[in-house]
Amino acid sequence: MSASRTVICLLRNDLRLHDNEVFHWAQRNADHIIPLYCFDPRHYQGTYHFNFPKTGPFRLRFLLDSVKDLRATLKKRGSTLLVRQGKPEDVVSDLIQQLGSVTAVAFHEEVASEEKSVEKKLKDICCQNKVKVQTFWGSTLYHRDDLPFSHIRGLPDIYTQFRKVVEGQGRVRPVLSTPEQVKSFPLGLEEGTMPTFEGLGQTEPVEDCRSAFPCRGGETEALARLKHYFWDTNAVATYKETRNGMLGVDYSTKFSPWLALGCISPRYIYEQIKKYEAERTANQSTYWVIFELLWRDYFKFVGLKYGNRVFHMNGLQDKHVSWKTDMTLFNAWKEGRTGVPFVDANMRELALTGFMSNRGRQNVASFLTKDLGLDWRLGAEWFEYLLVDHDVCSNYGNWLYSAGIGNDPRENRKFNMIKQGLDYDNNGDYVRQWVPELRGIKGGDVHTPWTLSNSALSHAQVSLNETYPSPVITAPEWSRYINNKSVSRVHQQKEGRAHHTHQDNTKTEALTSTSPRIRVSEEEVSWKSAFSAAGHHK
Repeated sequence: MSASRTVICLLRNDLRLHDNEVFHWAQRNADHIIPLYCFDPRHYQGTYHFNFPKTGPFRLRFLLDSVKDLRATLKKRGSTLLVRQGKPEDVVSDLIQQLGSVTAVAFHEEVASEEKSVEKKLKDICCQNKVKVQTFWGSTLYHRDDLPFSHIRGLPDIYTQFRKVVEGQGRVRPVLSTPEQVKSFPLGLEEGTMPTFEGLGQTEPVEDCRSAFPCRGGETEALARLKHYFWDTNAVATYKETRNGMLGVDYSTKFSPWLALGCISPRYIYEQIKKYEAERTANQSTYWVIFELLWRDYFKFVGLKYGNRVFHMNGLQDKHVSWKTDMTLFNAWKEGRTGVPFVDANMRELALTGFMSNRGRQNVASFLTKDLGLDWRLGAEWFEYLLVDHDVCSNYGNWLYSAGIGNDPRENRKFNMIKQGLDYDNNGDYVRQWVPELRGIKGGDVHTPWTLSNSALSHAQVSLNETYPSPVITAPEWSRYINNKSVSRVHQQKEGRAHHTHQDNTKTEALTSTSPRIRVSEEEVSWKSAFSAAGHHK
């Protein structure tokens, strides 16, 4: 009788059972399966340049939820999840020595250099112990091997070109089946205890009732969110109209944190969109979900193409910019006390909830890089720390884009903070929610408190530089919108909801796809707060 075959399934940013090729392969090639998650101590150290905590409280809570949920799912299917604190290469090496029956280690490949370094060490250990390594690609909608380019170096440097080629010539692989039963652990293996916040150097976050993302981690919650957003509420059918919202849970899909940890498969989202289009409706909004998934794919593939250049100060273009590292200005930005209410509201929401809308991310990044002239890596590493949905490729790709040194066909893009505030928070409700010291200022005036008369400020119980700061900077282009706020408000009322789908200074193009013929604006697209994917880097 031959010896039993044991496969270690090392899980990282693929914390799901559905559409998971690691499990799919292990089920066919093992007598015993060890699903393994390692809390890698390197993920709880400081960021590379500025030593911010690498994993903040919101993402850690979401991760702990997700690991617990996967363990519960596996237990229902005759298995469990082995949890260890330690470097994956060390934990795997110990298991190989301890068990003596490990025939293979299987895992999904990642993109950034820190993760690739772990993969190399794992391969070296397995080679030394004559253990097979089986790797897969599973983080994107379109599989890396199915891209219609002869080599990753052929990836276009402009998203629109990539999208057209992939939509025209690519294919999305079908979703893999979910096993009803998962093969058991080998005897004598303890599943391990879950770490605590304190054990990982963090403090458990406090719930904030204002959060636009009051959701918990895990595959179970991810699948429930999709059901809610697609099938229970039909919110997906108006996604393109609502996606630039600022308040509430359902203005966007909110899939990004679950995509970040792999709790939901992008192929499963695609499959459900196609089912929804067949059974309910196909329109610009349903297509736009796929469009956003493609942006997420694109940043992954840009990471593959350029490697560590996505972390370099000069970016993908090797463009020399005289970035500043004025920490007084940076601290005002990160703490939400720049004196520019639209910026401050977004930064406070991030600090208190770990989440920020797509519209907010674009604006605060533009303000940091273009108005304050600060090193874009300060912003990227601060986002890495706090975002619940942080993904190394999406985050760094978008900061490069915002700083004008990444994948942007137009140079010197700069957002006008006052115009953006009036366009997307015209009545000021979002600002008043997150900057309560300004709640006495009514309407759109809340975006420019420094322009109000002393009597108006006194009536609103606002004292500049005492209860709320004056702006750390004022840009000349703001004056047009400060002087014409009343005109802007009348214009906004006439435009109605359609105004909120406006994208500044963008070109539109005709697009034919499997969805109805639509027109899309895409060149302004930056953070997909609808779709990002998490990871650590360097």
